[in-house]
Amino acid sequence: MREVLLLCWRDSGHPQGGGSERYLEQVGAQLAARGIKVTLRTASYPGASKRDTIDGIAVSRGGGRLGVYPRALAAIAAGRLGFGPLKGIRPDAVIDTQNGIPFFSRFVAGAPVTVLVHHCHREQWPVAGRAMAKLGWWIESTLSPRVHRRNQYLTVSLPSSDELRMLGVDHDRIAVVRNGADAIPADVIPGSEHTRTPHPSVCVLSRLVPHKQIEDALTAVAALRTRIPALHLDVVGGGWWEQNLRDVAAELGIEAAVTFHGHVSEDRKHEVLARSWLHVMPSRKEGWGLAVIEAAQHGVPTVGYRSSKGLTDSIVDGVTGVLVDSAGDLTDAVAELLGDAERRTELGDKARIRAGEFSWEATGSGVLEVLADVASGRWASGLFPRIAPETTGEGTEQLRYSGM
Repeated sequence: MREVLLLCWRDSGHPQGGGSERYLEQVGAQLAARGIKVTLRTASYPGASKRDTIDGIAVSRGGGRLGVYPRALAAIAAGRLGFGPLKGIRPDAVIDTQNGIPFFSRFVAGAPVTVLVHHCHREQWPVAGRAMAKLGWWIESTLSPRVHRRNQYLTVSLPSSDELRMLGVDHDRIAVVRNGADAIPADVIPGSEHTRTPHPSVCVLSRLVPHKQIEDALTAVAALRTRIPALHLDVVGGGWWEQNLRDVAAELGIEAAVTFHGHVSEDRKHEVLARSWLHVMPSRKEGWGLAVIEAAQHGVPTVGYRSSKGLTDSIVDGVTGVLVDSAGDLTDAVAELLGDAERRTELGDKARIRAGEFSWEATGSGVLEVLADVASGRWASGLFPRIAPETTGEGTEQLRYSGM
Protein backbone atom coordinates (compact mmCIF):
# COMPACT_ATOMS: atom_id res chain seq x y z
CA MET A 1 0.00 0.00 0.00
CA ARG A 2 1.68 3.20 -1.23
CA GLU A 3 -1.06 5.83 -1.38
CA VAL A 4 -4.54 6.27 0.07
CA LEU A 5 -7.18 8.93 -0.65
CA LEU A 6 -9.68 9.84 2.07
CA LEU A 7 -12.94 11.63 1.25
CA CYS A 8 -15.11 13.30 3.89
CA TRP A 9 -17.61 16.16 3.79
CA ARG A 10 -15.69 18.03 6.54
CA ASP A 11 -12.59 17.70 8.71
CA SER A 12 -12.27 17.88 12.48
CA GLY A 13 -11.38 21.58 12.33
CA HIS A 14 -14.73 22.39 10.72
CA PRO A 15 -17.14 24.21 13.08
CA GLN A 16 -19.47 21.21 12.81
CA GLY A 17 -16.76 18.54 12.86
CA GLY A 18 -17.21 15.65 15.25
CA GLY A 19 -16.40 12.04 16.02
CA SER A 20 -16.76 10.67 12.48
CA GLU A 21 -14.26 13.20 11.15
CA ARG A 22 -11.89 12.43 13.99
CA TYR A 23 -12.07 8.71 13.21
CA LEU A 24 -11.06 9.22 9.59
CA GLU A 25 -8.22 11.60 10.45
CA GLN A 26 -6.86 9.26 13.11
CA VAL A 27 -6.93 6.44 10.58
CA GLY A 28 -5.11 8.69 8.11
CA ALA A 29 -2.49 9.61 10.70
CA GLN A 30 -1.89 5.93 11.49
CA LEU A 31 -1.48 5.10 7.80
CA ALA A 32 0.88 8.04 7.31
CA ALA A 33 2.95 6.90 10.28
CA ARG A 34 3.40 3.59 8.45
CA GLY A 35 4.94 5.38 5.46
CA ILE A 36 1.81 5.55 3.29
CA LYS A 37 1.05 8.75 1.38
CA VAL A 38 -2.33 9.97 2.64
CA THR A 39 -4.48 12.72 1.12
CA LEU A 40 -7.74 13.97 2.61
CA ARG A 41 -10.18 15.83 0.36
CA THR A 42 -12.85 17.71 2.28
CA ALA A 43 -14.96 20.88 2.39
CA SER A 44 -13.72 24.40 2.88
CA TYR A 45 -15.00 26.71 5.63
CA PRO A 46 -14.26 30.27 6.83
CA GLY A 47 -10.69 30.60 8.05
CA ALA A 48 -9.53 27.30 6.55
CA SER A 49 -6.69 27.16 4.03
CA LYS A 50 -7.09 25.36 0.72
CA ARG A 51 -4.10 23.17 1.53
CA ASP A 52 -2.83 21.93 4.84
CA THR A 53 -0.77 19.17 6.42
CA ILE A 54 -2.11 17.58 9.60
CA ASP A 55 -0.41 14.62 11.29
CA GLY A 56 1.25 13.61 8.05
CA ILE A 57 -1.98 13.92 6.03
CA ALA A 58 -2.06 16.25 3.02
CA VAL A 59 -5.40 18.07 3.31
CA SER A 60 -7.10 19.59 0.27
CA ARG A 61 -10.26 21.65 0.78
CA GLY A 62 -12.89 22.90 -1.64
CA GLY A 63 -16.63 23.38 -1.81
CA GLY A 64 -19.22 23.86 0.89
CA ARG A 65 -21.94 21.75 2.50
CA LEU A 66 -23.17 20.31 -0.80
CA GLY A 67 -20.56 21.63 -3.23
CA VAL A 68 -17.89 19.52 -1.56
CA TYR A 69 -19.16 16.44 -3.43
CA PRO A 70 -18.94 17.56 -7.10
CA ARG A 71 -15.80 19.59 -6.34
CA ALA A 72 -14.09 16.50 -4.93
CA LEU A 73 -15.05 14.34 -7.90
CA ALA A 74 -13.78 16.99 -10.31
CA ALA A 75 -10.53 17.31 -8.37
CA ILE A 76 -9.96 13.55 -8.43
CA ALA A 77 -10.63 13.32 -12.17
CA ALA A 78 -8.38 16.31 -12.90
CA GLY A 79 -5.66 14.98 -10.60
CA ARG A 80 -5.47 11.73 -12.51
CA LEU A 81 -4.99 13.79 -15.67
CA GLY A 82 -2.14 15.72 -14.06
CA PHE A 83 -3.60 19.05 -12.97
CA GLY A 84 -5.67 20.66 -10.23
CA PRO A 85 -5.44 20.46 -6.41
CA LEU A 86 -4.98 16.68 -6.48
CA LYS A 87 -2.45 16.73 -9.30
CA GLY A 88 -0.70 13.41 -9.82
CA ILE A 89 -2.84 11.43 -7.38
CA ARG A 90 -2.56 7.67 -7.86
CA PRO A 91 -4.21 6.02 -4.86
CA ASP A 92 -4.08 2.29 -4.25
CA ALA A 93 -7.24 2.61 -2.15
CA VAL A 94 -9.98 5.18 -1.54
CA ILE A 95 -12.12 5.59 1.57
CA ASP A 96 -15.37 7.29 0.59
CA THR A 97 -17.13 8.51 3.76
CA GLN A 98 -20.91 8.33 3.59
CA ASN A 99 -22.28 10.80 6.14
CA GLY A 100 -25.76 10.21 4.76
CA ILE A 101 -24.52 10.93 1.23
CA PRO A 102 -21.42 9.29 -0.30
CA PHE A 103 -19.14 10.94 -2.84
CA PHE A 104 -19.79 8.19 -5.42
CA SER A 105 -16.05 8.27 -6.06
CA ARG A 106 -16.07 4.84 -7.69
CA PHE A 107 -16.90 6.59 -10.98
CA VAL A 108 -13.64 8.59 -11.05
CA ALA A 109 -11.26 7.05 -8.50
CA GLY A 110 -9.47 4.52 -10.68
CA ALA A 111 -8.79 2.47 -7.52
CA PRO A 112 -10.72 0.16 -5.18
CA VAL A 113 -13.24 2.13 -3.13
CA THR A 114 -14.23 1.34 0.45
CA VAL A 115 -17.41 3.06 1.67
CA LEU A 116 -17.11 4.21 5.30
CA VAL A 117 -20.48 4.40 7.08
CA HIS A 118 -20.62 5.27 10.78
CA HIS A 119 -24.37 4.71 10.98
CA CYS A 120 -27.52 5.13 8.91
CA HIS A 121 -29.31 8.47 9.09
CA ARG A 122 -33.01 7.62 8.84
CA GLU A 123 -33.70 9.32 12.20
CA GLN A 124 -31.65 12.43 11.37
CA TRP A 125 -32.83 13.25 7.85
CA PRO A 126 -36.08 15.02 8.93
CA VAL A 127 -34.10 17.99 10.30
CA ALA A 128 -33.03 18.76 6.71
CA GLY A 129 -36.62 19.50 5.66
CA ARG A 130 -39.25 17.26 4.14
CA ALA A 131 -38.04 17.28 0.53
CA MET A 132 -34.34 16.94 1.36
CA ALA A 133 -35.08 14.26 3.94
CA LYS A 134 -36.94 12.16 1.39
CA LEU A 135 -34.22 12.58 -1.23
CA GLY A 136 -31.39 12.04 1.24
CA TRP A 137 -32.84 8.83 2.67
CA TRP A 138 -33.50 7.51 -0.86
CA ILE A 139 -29.86 8.17 -1.78
CA GLU A 140 -28.60 6.56 1.41
CA SER A 141 -30.93 3.57 1.57
CA THR A 142 -31.54 2.75 -2.09
CA LEU A 143 -29.22 4.47 -4.57
CA SER A 144 -25.95 4.09 -2.70
CA PRO A 145 -26.31 0.35 -1.96
CA ARG A 146 -27.08 -0.25 -5.64
CA VAL A 147 -24.18 1.86 -6.92
CA HIS A 148 -21.79 0.27 -4.41
CA ARG A 149 -23.08 -3.29 -4.78
CA ARG A 150 -19.54 -4.43 -5.70
CA ASN A 151 -17.67 -2.22 -3.22
CA GLN A 152 -16.29 -2.93 0.21
CA TYR A 153 -18.04 -1.37 3.23
CA LEU A 154 -16.37 -0.29 6.47
CA THR A 155 -18.21 0.63 9.66
CA VAL A 156 -17.43 1.20 13.33
CA SER A 157 -19.76 -1.06 15.30
CA LEU A 158 -21.71 -4.29 15.08
CA PRO A 159 -25.11 -2.50 15.22
CA SER A 160 -24.08 -0.32 12.27
CA SER A 161 -23.10 -3.49 10.40
CA ASP A 162 -26.60 -4.83 11.06
CA GLU A 163 -28.11 -1.62 9.67
CA LEU A 164 -26.11 -1.96 6.46
CA ARG A 165 -27.30 -5.53 6.01
CA MET A 166 -30.88 -4.28 6.39
CA LEU A 167 -30.20 -1.96 3.44
CA GLY A 168 -29.15 -4.92 1.33
CA VAL A 169 -25.35 -4.79 1.74
CA ASP A 170 -23.88 -8.29 1.70
CA HIS A 171 -22.49 -9.53 5.01
CA ASP A 172 -19.28 -10.63 3.23
CA ARG A 173 -18.52 -7.04 2.23
CA ILE A 174 -18.87 -5.38 5.67
CA ALA A 175 -15.81 -4.94 7.86
CA VAL A 176 -16.04 -3.49 11.38
CA VAL A 177 -13.17 -1.48 12.85
CA ARG A 178 -14.08 0.19 16.12
CA ASN A 179 -12.91 3.63 17.23
CA GLY A 180 -9.70 4.06 19.15
CA ALA A 181 -9.09 6.61 21.87
CA ASP A 182 -6.36 9.12 22.59
CA ALA A 183 -4.42 8.79 25.81
CA ILE A 184 -5.41 11.16 28.61
CA PRO A 185 -3.26 14.32 28.21
CA ALA A 186 -0.11 14.20 30.31
CA ASP A 187 -1.04 17.34 32.26
CA VAL A 188 -4.48 16.00 33.28
CA ILE A 189 -4.94 13.90 36.42
CA PRO A 190 -7.08 10.85 35.57
CA GLY A 191 -10.49 10.74 37.21
CA SER A 192 -10.73 9.36 40.74
CA GLU A 193 -12.44 10.12 44.03
CA HIS A 194 -9.88 12.89 44.44
CA THR A 195 -10.85 14.70 41.22
CA ARG A 196 -14.66 14.49 41.48
CA THR A 197 -16.64 17.58 42.31
CA PRO A 198 -17.93 17.82 45.91
CA HIS A 199 -21.44 18.21 44.51
CA PRO A 200 -23.26 15.74 42.19
CA SER A 201 -22.22 16.50 38.63
CA VAL A 202 -23.27 15.14 35.26
CA CYS A 203 -21.58 15.88 31.94
CA VAL A 204 -22.55 15.66 28.29
CA LEU A 205 -19.77 15.56 25.68
CA SER A 206 -21.28 16.13 22.26
CA ARG A 207 -21.79 18.28 19.21
CA LEU A 208 -24.77 20.53 19.81
CA VAL A 209 -27.16 19.44 17.08
CA PRO A 210 -30.79 18.28 17.28
CA HIS A 211 -30.29 14.52 16.97
CA LYS A 212 -28.01 14.49 20.04
CA GLN A 213 -31.17 15.25 22.09
CA ILE A 214 -29.33 17.12 24.83
CA GLU A 215 -32.73 18.49 25.82
CA ASP A 216 -33.30 15.14 27.53
CA ALA A 217 -30.28 15.72 29.77
CA LEU A 218 -31.56 19.21 30.61
CA THR A 219 -35.00 17.82 31.42
CA ALA A 220 -33.47 15.15 33.68
CA VAL A 221 -31.52 17.77 35.62
CA ALA A 222 -34.62 19.92 35.99
CA ALA A 223 -36.63 16.94 37.28
CA LEU A 224 -33.94 15.98 39.79
CA ARG A 225 -33.11 19.42 41.16
CA THR A 226 -35.80 19.13 43.84
CA ARG A 227 -34.26 15.88 45.10
CA ILE A 228 -30.63 16.82 44.42
CA PRO A 229 -30.45 20.63 44.85
CA ALA A 230 -26.70 20.88 44.16
CA LEU A 231 -26.83 18.89 40.91
CA HIS A 232 -24.90 20.51 38.06
CA LEU A 233 -24.69 19.71 34.35
CA ASP A 234 -21.62 20.44 32.21
CA VAL A 235 -22.24 20.51 28.45
CA VAL A 236 -18.96 20.24 26.55
CA GLY A 237 -19.03 20.88 22.80
CA GLY A 238 -20.35 23.41 20.33
CA GLY A 239 -22.77 23.53 17.44
CA TRP A 240 -25.51 25.51 15.75
CA TRP A 241 -28.18 24.19 18.16
CA GLU A 242 -26.56 25.77 21.23
CA GLN A 243 -28.89 28.77 21.56
CA ASN A 244 -31.93 26.49 21.41
CA LEU A 245 -30.48 24.48 24.29
CA ARG A 246 -29.78 27.63 26.28
CA ASP A 247 -33.40 28.65 25.72
CA VAL A 248 -34.60 25.25 26.98
CA ALA A 249 -32.43 25.60 30.10
CA ALA A 250 -33.96 29.02 30.73
CA GLU A 251 -37.51 27.70 30.24
CA LEU A 252 -36.79 24.90 32.72
CA GLY A 253 -35.39 27.38 35.21
CA ILE A 254 -32.01 25.64 35.48
CA GLU A 255 -29.68 28.22 33.92
CA ALA A 256 -27.61 28.34 37.12
CA ALA A 257 -27.34 24.54 37.14
CA VAL A 258 -25.92 24.23 33.62
CA THR A 259 -22.57 25.32 32.19
CA PHE A 260 -22.21 25.43 28.41
CA HIS A 261 -18.46 25.16 27.85
CA GLY A 262 -18.50 25.30 24.04
CA HIS A 263 -15.50 24.00 22.11
CA VAL A 264 -12.64 23.38 24.52
CA SER A 265 -9.07 22.09 24.40
CA GLU A 266 -8.30 18.41 24.90
CA ASP A 267 -6.89 19.20 28.34
CA ARG A 268 -10.03 21.05 29.39
CA LYS A 269 -12.30 18.33 28.00
CA HIS A 270 -10.54 15.68 30.05
CA GLU A 271 -10.51 17.88 33.14
CA VAL A 272 -14.30 18.18 32.98
CA LEU A 273 -14.66 14.42 32.48
CA ALA A 274 -12.31 13.71 35.38
CA ARG A 275 -14.38 15.74 37.81
CA SER A 276 -17.75 14.37 36.68
CA TRP A 277 -19.74 11.72 38.52
CA LEU A 278 -21.67 10.53 35.48
CA HIS A 279 -21.74 10.93 31.70
CA VAL A 280 -25.06 11.12 29.83
CA MET A 281 -25.40 10.47 26.10
CA PRO A 282 -29.07 10.93 25.10
CA SER A 283 -28.36 10.84 21.36
CA ARG A 284 -31.05 9.55 19.02
CA LYS A 285 -28.42 7.81 16.89
CA GLU A 286 -24.75 6.91 17.24
CA GLY A 287 -22.46 4.74 15.17
CA TRP A 288 -20.27 4.01 18.18
CA GLY A 289 -20.08 6.82 20.72
CA LEU A 290 -16.46 7.88 21.18
CA ALA A 291 -17.39 10.08 24.14
CA VAL A 292 -18.43 6.92 26.03
CA ILE A 293 -14.84 5.65 25.91
CA GLU A 294 -13.35 9.05 26.72
CA ALA A 295 -15.52 9.28 29.84
CA ALA A 296 -14.66 5.68 30.69
CA GLN A 297 -10.95 6.55 30.69
CA HIS A 298 -11.72 8.58 33.82
CA GLY A 299 -13.81 5.88 35.46
CA VAL A 300 -17.04 7.68 34.54
CA PRO A 301 -19.91 5.41 33.42
CA THR A 302 -22.40 6.48 30.74
CA VAL A 303 -26.18 6.42 30.65
CA GLY A 304 -27.54 6.33 27.09
CA TYR A 305 -30.37 5.12 24.89
CA ARG A 306 -30.57 1.51 23.70
CA SER A 307 -32.34 2.73 20.56
CA SER A 308 -29.30 4.73 19.49
CA LYS A 309 -27.91 1.39 18.22
CA GLY A 310 -24.19 2.18 18.43
CA LEU A 311 -24.23 2.61 22.20
CA THR A 312 -25.21 -1.04 22.56
CA ASP A 313 -21.65 -1.74 21.37
CA SER A 314 -19.68 0.96 23.21
CA ILE A 315 -21.60 0.42 26.49
CA VAL A 316 -21.77 -3.02 28.07
CA ASP A 317 -25.19 -2.63 29.68
CA GLY A 318 -25.09 -3.07 33.43
CA VAL A 319 -21.30 -3.53 33.35
CA THR A 320 -19.70 -0.31 32.07
CA GLY A 321 -22.82 1.84 31.97
CA VAL A 322 -26.58 1.73 31.66
CA LEU A 323 -28.83 1.60 28.59
CA VAL A 324 -32.41 2.87 28.89
CA ASP A 325 -35.46 3.07 26.65
CA SER A 326 -37.07 6.45 27.35
CA ALA A 327 -36.43 9.95 28.69
CA GLY A 328 -38.16 8.99 31.92
CA ASP A 329 -35.94 5.93 32.30
CA LEU A 330 -32.90 8.12 31.67
CA THR A 331 -33.90 10.44 34.51
CA ASP A 332 -34.46 7.46 36.81
CA ALA A 333 -31.10 5.89 35.92
CA VAL A 334 -29.25 9.17 36.54
CA ALA A 335 -30.98 9.56 39.91
CA GLU A 336 -30.18 5.98 40.91
CA LEU A 337 -26.50 6.19 40.02
CA LEU A 338 -25.98 9.61 41.59
CA GLY A 339 -27.41 8.22 44.79
CA ASP A 340 -25.42 4.96 44.77
CA ALA A 341 -21.69 5.65 45.03
CA GLU A 342 -20.76 1.98 45.26
CA ARG A 343 -22.64 1.03 42.09
CA ARG A 344 -21.36 4.10 40.25
CA THR A 345 -17.77 3.26 41.18
CA GLU A 346 -18.20 -0.38 40.17
CA LEU A 347 -19.47 0.60 36.72
CA GLY A 348 -16.76 3.26 36.37
CA ASP A 349 -13.95 0.86 37.27
CA LYS A 350 -15.08 -1.67 34.66
CA ALA A 351 -15.58 1.11 32.11
CA ARG A 352 -11.99 2.24 32.69
CA ILE A 353 -10.69 -1.30 32.13
CA ARG A 354 -12.63 -1.63 28.90
CA ALA A 355 -11.47 1.78 27.67
CA GLY A 356 -7.92 0.45 27.82
CA GLU A 357 -8.80 -2.06 25.10
CA PHE A 358 -9.16 0.64 22.43
CA SER A 359 -6.37 2.53 20.69
CA TRP A 360 -5.99 4.40 17.43
CA GLU A 361 -3.00 2.19 16.65
CA ALA A 362 -5.30 -0.84 16.64
CA THR A 363 -7.89 1.07 14.59
CA GLY A 364 -5.24 2.02 12.02
CA SER A 365 -4.02 -1.56 11.82
CA GLY A 366 -7.56 -2.80 11.32
CA VAL A 367 -8.33 -0.38 8.51
CA LEU A 368 -5.00 -1.14 6.83
CA GLU A 369 -5.88 -4.86 6.88
CA VAL A 370 -9.22 -4.09 5.24
CA LEU A 371 -7.67 -1.87 2.55
CA ALA A 372 -4.96 -4.46 1.84
CA ASP A 373 -7.60 -7.16 1.34
CA VAL A 374 -9.60 -4.92 -0.99
CA ALA A 375 -6.52 -3.88 -2.97
CA SER A 376 -5.76 -7.58 -3.45
CA GLY A 377 -9.22 -8.22 -4.84
CA ARG A 378 -10.69 -9.84 -1.71
CA TRP A 379 -13.71 -8.83 0.39
CA ALA A 380 -13.15 -8.20 4.09
CA SER A 381 -15.79 -9.05 6.70
CA GLY A 382 -16.02 -9.29 10.46
CA LEU A 383 -14.18 -7.46 13.20
CA PHE A 384 -10.71 -6.01 12.63
CA PRO A 385 -7.89 -6.11 13.59
CA ARG A 386 -8.00 -9.88 13.47
CA ILE A 387 -5.70 -10.26 16.46
CA ALA A 388 -6.09 -7.94 19.44
CA PRO A 389 -4.75 -7.97 23.00
CA GLU A 390 -6.74 -10.06 25.44
CA THR A 391 -8.07 -8.52 28.60
CA THR A 392 -9.18 -10.51 31.59
CA GLY A 393 -10.79 -7.84 33.75
CA GLU A 394 -14.14 -8.89 35.17
CA GLY A 395 -17.05 -7.77 33.02
CA THR A 396 -14.96 -6.84 29.97
CA GLU A 397 -14.63 -8.44 26.57
CA GLN A 398 -11.82 -10.76 25.61
CA LEU A 399 -10.85 -9.31 22.26
CA ARG A 400 -10.26 -12.33 20.10
CA TYR A 401 -11.57 -11.24 16.72
CA SER A 402 -11.69 -13.83 14.03
CA GLY A 403 -14.93 -12.62 12.45
CA MET A 404 -18.56 -12.09 13.34
